[in-house]
Amino acid sequence: MTDSKYFTTTKKGEIFELKAELNSDKKEKKKEAVKKVIASMTVGKDVSALFPDVVNCMQTDNLELKKLVYLYLMNYAKSQPDMAIMAVNTFVKDCEDLNPLIRALAVRTMGCIRVDKITEYLCEPLRKCLKDEDPYVRKTAAVCVAKLHDINAQLVEDQGFLDTLKDLISDSNPMVVANAVAALSEIAESHPNSNLLDLNPQTINKLLTALNECTEWGQIFILDCLASYLPRDDRESQSICERVTPRLSHANSAVVLSAVKVLMKFMEMLPKDLDYYGTLLKKLAPPLVTLLSAEPELQYVALRNINLIVQKRPEILKHEMKVFFVKYNDPIYVKLEKLDIMIRLASQANIAQVLAELKEYATEVDVDFVRKAVRAIGRCAIKVEQSAERCVSTLLDLIQTKVNYVVQEAIVVIKDIFRKYPNKYESVIATLCENLDSLDEPEARAAMIWIVGEYAERIDNADELLESFLEGFHDESTQVQLQLLTAIVKLFLKKPTETQELVQQVLSLATQDSDNPDLRDRGYIYWRLLSTDPVAAKEVVLAEKPLISEETDLIEPTLLEELICHIGTLASVYHKPPSAFVEGSRGVQHKRLPPRAGSGESTESPDVGQSGPSEAPPAVIPSQGDLLGDLLNLDLAPPTATVPSVQPSMQMGAMDLLGGGLDSLMGAGLGAAPAAMPASLGSAPAVGGGLGDLFDLGGGVGMPTGSYVAPKTVWLLAMKAKGLEISGTFARRGGIIQMDLSLTNKAMSVMTDFAIQFNRNSFGLAPAGPLQVLTPLSPNQTIDVSLPLSTSGPVMKMEPLNNLQQMQKYRKEGFLFSSLLEA
Repeated sequence: MTDSKYFTTTKKGEIFELKAELNSDKKEKKKEAVKKVIASMTVGKDVSALFPDVVNCMQTDNLELKKLVYLYLMNYAKSQPDMAIMAVNTFVKDCEDLNPLIRALAVRTMGCIRVDKITEYLCEPLRKCLKDEDPYVRKTAAVCVAKLHDINAQLVEDQGFLDTLKDLISDSNPMVVANAVAALSEIAESHPNSNLLDLNPQTINKLLTALNECTEWGQIFILDCLASYLPRDDRESQSICERVTPRLSHANSAVVLSAVKVLMKFMEMLPKDLDYYGTLLKKLAPPLVTLLSAEPELQYVALRNINLIVQKRPEILKHEMKVFFVKYNDPIYVKLEKLDIMIRLASQANIAQVLAELKEYATEVDVDFVRKAVRAIGRCAIKVEQSAERCVSTLLDLIQTKVNYVVQEAIVVIKDIFRKYPNKYESVIATLCENLDSLDEPEARAAMIWIVGEYAERIDNADELLESFLEGFHDESTQVQLQLLTAIVKLFLKKPTETQELVQQVLSLATQDSDNPDLRDRGYIYWRLLSTDPVAAKEVVLAEKPLISEETDLIEPTLLEELICHIGTLASVYHKPPSAFVEGSRGVQHKRLPPRAGSGESTESPDVGQSGPSEAPPAVIPSQGDLLGDLLNLDLAPPTATVPSVQPSMQMGAMDLLGGGLDSLMGAGLGAAPAAMPASLGSAPAVGGGLGDLFDLGGGVGMPTGSYVAPKTVWLLAMKAKGLEISGTFARRGGIIQMDLSLTNKAMSVMTDFAIQFNRNSFGLAPAGPLQVLTPLSPNQTIDVSLPLSTSGPVMKMEPLNNLQQMQKYRKEGFLFSSLLEA
């Protein structure tokens, strides 16, 4: 008969019947009733009303019944703390029972009941159980100390339980040692500065002795504890590695990964010329390979850890490339991880078989996997120079398949190959241009535009190709727009006489018709460069580009060291430090590998989290005040250099955007700088006209002295402020931030007594003086007023960062409104 019958009852008045059964004299009936109570509790019914009746059932010799009652107590003690005290005497009595299972059960349950009133009664039984003659009771009591510490840390310290736990590390039973280590590690994590695990060679020896005899989970606790120890020298490090190495052949993958973590950490202290170092490298490979024969979920965890190990020590698995070849029935997440590791292990010795495998993957049906495979071919070309030609040939073969997403990925990686090997494989550009019409993904379009702009002098119809992209400029993604702007400027600098209209068109689109600040700023910069100094423009835009690095996706070395110290944990799967995803005080300790053998760093201090005095001080982010002060006090005033006078009345529409300033570019060549800034370019239009004088470079007659000023927008509607409408914008004049306001009276009465107040904001902005509205505001009248701002106000981060909340007052009434501070 199964226990499912306890879950099928639908009787009314069930609680009353259970109460009667719980108080029955028959033991079997009582046990059946408790089972029904536990079943009801399991499915979410409230059976707390039966608390006193269930507690009465504790007085029994039946172990099964006692377990059920303890289970009920753990669940409801928190909601019935006063009644839970009724059970204390039974707990204390059970802690002295002749049966060690009952003693352990009692102390375990008391540790799980998180009620402050009970914890003080727990101390004496716990002290006895920590020194119990039976190891099962002692190991249970060790874990109970950690639970009690979580409830009341001060009580545990006052009662001396931590010292007793430390003594248990020397216990004769390996499971007691393992649980004592686990409990101390748990407590140490929540109190990083307590130095509870004061490890020394004698303690380490005891842990290593217990390692061979305890259960698999006990081994994991001990191995994790060993990983936090810093050996005194390379001899001790080698000795520990020799005693941990047998754990690599354990059946439990968690034990294997914990052993790998210890060995990876202690290998840092071994000299590379030591014979044992080479032996250890060979011993690490087979267990890692064995992990890949497990089920897919375990494979994924193993692969994420192997990814870290390969970045740190690729020599461990350099001869094991074939085990990372993808199987047809692997899940996509396993395939992608294997692909990543294959690239990391690629070398001149195995590149032929890797490329053959990748070419095969590129014909698979899984689109995501095919994309990654094509990218992997490009990464191989960049990593192994000798294989670059073969990789390019493979990519061209894939382009000939005319499969849309394959072609697009191939173009993206060929762009990177051009960056790595300039002037070497440009003969393939004609093939790429044939596929121009099929590109519909932003990254592929941006890559193709970059290629056309970079090699415009080799493409006869480069201007036509770029013009075809320009037709739908506003429909393109930002990535494509930015790349198109740069490519056309490059083309113009290489072929100025043929493409002047094209560059005028793109600069106008980028600066006048776009609301994207990145695109607009880049357009202004190019416009200013081209108009003032074409020679400088050529030096900047057509400058020789640095070669791209072999591995762009390597984890930063300091983070990699920390993740190696967390092998076998979630941190190694996420590839993030614990502090990035663990809330609260736990997991925020930053670990690092011990200093390498012969590096000269001190190994005396056991605190491996501290950096040595010889290291360069880390770069720090400036304090908020400094950062904001610098940000808001940029000196954008006009330069003192004299500029020829200009005509202020010139309008943008009639202006030759790239006029006479480019004479040297189009006539005498790029060798000579222009004699003077042309009048047509020097005259900036009014704000409404578009471009403005972005960098205050023209301090002459008729030039506005300030940065770009956004048009005023309505900040406070009249219907929300009893007829007062406020429009405004922000500007900078003479290095001072100004808030330009337009106050409009849309009410029927005169408005007076204006004042303004700012809430705390991200930039510490506050009025530098009172709001000067000198005359009353009559109905239907508008007054323009400028309010100077200071950056000395209180700072508080806002969402969004540039949000500015203000209170406008008149006639002693206040109206709250918000504005966004424009960059």
